Amino acid sequence: MQNITVLLTAFAIVRERERGTMEQLLVTPIRPLGLMLGKMVPYGVLGFVETCLVLVIMRFIFGVPLRGSVVLLLGLSFLFLLPSLGIGLFISTVAENQAQAYQMAFFIILPSILLSGFMFPREAMPTVMYYLGFLLPVTYFLDILRGIILRGAGLAHLWPDALALVAFGVVILILSAARFHKRLA
Repeated sequence: MQNITVLLTAFAIVRERERGTMEQLLVTPIRPLGLMLGKMVPYGVLGFVETCLVLVIMRFIFGVPLRGSVVLLLGLSFLFLLPSLGIGLFISTVAENQAQAYQMAFFIILPSILLSGFMFPREAMPTVMYYLGFLLPVTYFLDILRGIILRGAGLAHLWPDALALVAFGVVILILSAARFHKRLA
């Protein structure tokens, strides 16, 4: 989910700038916040649909039991979309072209895969790498996924991870919005 939302959000805005259509959008009565949301919402919906599709495949094709609440899982997945979309937006404000956006996204995605516990158990990592994993939103989302799918955990056990996703989302979206407004000015 992170890969789709980060890459597509970053590419969409950079592509608008490359083609010169961003300037056309700026002369319309749309406010910068509306423009920013208009670029993020479709990719948020796409990420959410992707999550639903993966859950359906996981459950009905691979037969993986879902021990916890589907509603809680979808709600907390939405929380994970916020920092992912924010990262994509931030990349789009820094990158000059799509190639740069791709490289910057890769710079975020690769550590997310390696340090979050997705590929390797975090407990087996060197101490520095273990603590760097706490700087990645996907680390907290993986804890949520494992908690709900494997253990049937509820919000009472997952609230620290949910709070971390909210904090990441708020901080990244504020920084991204500020850069977006500055870039438009």
